Amino acid sequence: MKVLKLASAALALIAPVAMAQTSTWKADSAHSEVDFSIKHLAISNVHGRFGKVDATIVYDDKDITKSSVNATIDVTGVDTGMSPRDSDLKSNNYFDVEKYATATFTSTSVAKGGAGLQISGNLTLHGVTKPVVLDVSGPTGPITGMDKKPHAGFEATTTIHRLDFGIGTKVPETILSDAVQLTIELDAAKQ
Repeated sequence: MKVLKLASAALALIAPVAMAQTSTWKADSAHSEVDFSIKHLAISNVHGRFGKVDATIVYDDKDITKSSVNATIDVTGVDTGMSPRDSDLKSNNYFDVEKYATATFTSTSVAKGGAGLQISGNLTLHGVTKPVVLDVSGPTGPITGMDKKPHAGFEATTTIHRLDFGIGTKVPETILSDAVQLTIELDAAKQ
């Protein structure tokens, strides 16, 4: 009985320390976005963005590999700076935003790699889920934001293949590259 009481007391003292190892961070929507670049006619890059990203990072500062990321990207806001092209991208020729309004990313592992992190996970886009690996630099900061919360910055890059996700399947690669470069910029605030 005495051992049980000692164990219970030890757990009560250790639990707050163990819980303090993780913190939750949310993307600041005014300063976070997903940018893309795709080769057009094999001669120039077309750039665009998805401006609304809702991301949650559970950050384990004692063991980064126990961290996780979940994000939802609003595909309906695709913006290339050309309204006719944006309308076409929103149509069933490409993203079909009436049917697939969002894309999601759910991490499956986090590892240290190079000068930053490699976050593996599942990207669901256009109703298709594929594994991707994000090369991440950051976190930078934290610094105190206007909201008086600590903010940290993250930049992630990866390349996906649009045809793997069933996007623009009627458009040949001589007109529009299959490879799409993604850059994710997150300003995340500690909750």
